[in-house]
Amino acid sequence: MSSSSSSIDPQQVLEWTISLAKQAGSVISKGRETLRDDIAKDYDSIIKKNSSDLVTKTDQDTEAFVKKAILDKWGPETKFIGEESYAAGEENVLDDALTFIVDPIDGTTNFTHAFPFFCISIAVAYKSQLLAGVVYAPFLDRLYTGLAGQGSYLITPSDGTPRKLPLQKPLPLPSLKQALIALEWGSDRKHETVERKARTMEKLASQRGNMVQGIRSIGSAALSCCFVAEGSMDLYHEIGCWAWDIGAGFTIINEAGGLTVGSKDDTLSKIKANGKELGIVTPQVLQGRKYCVVRGAERDDQVGLLKEFFEAMDEWEA
Repeated sequence: MSSSSSSIDPQQVLEWTISLAKQAGSVISKGRETLRDDIAKDYDSIIKKNSSDLVTKTDQDTEAFVKKAILDKWGPETKFIGEESYAAGEENVLDDALTFIVDPIDGTTNFTHAFPFFCISIAVAYKSQLLAGVVYAPFLDRLYTGLAGQGSYLITPSDGTPRKLPLQKPLPLPSLKQALIALEWGSDRKHETVERKARTMEKLASQRGNMVQGIRSIGSAALSCCFVAEGSMDLYHEIGCWAWDIGAGFTIINEAGGLTVGSKDDTLSKIKANGKELGIVTPQVLQGRKYCVVRGAERDDQVGLLKEFFEAMDEWEA
């Protein structure tokens, strides 16, 4: 099928992407069974990058499966941006083409250790704008969807009943001291990077700093975004992940009334300039590798929490 503008039906794209995510979930589940046996034989053989940034054969198999399905369905002019494809040197640019942005397994370290917070993340962009997002966590039996202008939903495949996000009427957004936030250590373990992260963690955890109510690190950017979208967490921040990690999550959050932004300097400058452009996901924000998201609430409360958070944290390079 051609992906020309006359043939793009957003609802059809979403429904097809949901089906693809479920099929990929089966590939991932089977891969986990194989990986269990492989680890018992030779753990070193599954490490392709470094000890904090794993890539398994299942990542590669799942991406190959998804990419083939996309090109078979939507035609060779359709663009594909994926973690493994990017590592192989393929172009990573958004333009007017129908584009699928895929992380075959977001949370590979979790996947390797059988910690169930891992998922496939598929975002769809068209004319450089996010159109749809699907995040499926097969071991948690949770599927999140978002479609521009149509809302976002949580579906538990075992019963198939979509629940609109957020899962409850948004409560007033607390100050940082009452917030539950998600932060990650990430795969970049250079001393200067870890030092800055630790300094931020200390500020946000200590009574002497801007003590938050709680900090969570679940090891999946896509699922962290989804938990913010459903209202389970107030804010999630990460530096160093990629468009394929957060593209689907950004769509799901925005459709749940949340706010998605990029770097500290960019966000604070937009707030200072009246904040009208705050939350617009441009290609620069999507591919900037510095991300922060806030759950649905009154706009002034969202902006206030963002400002308070960024003023408390030390930013580092991606």
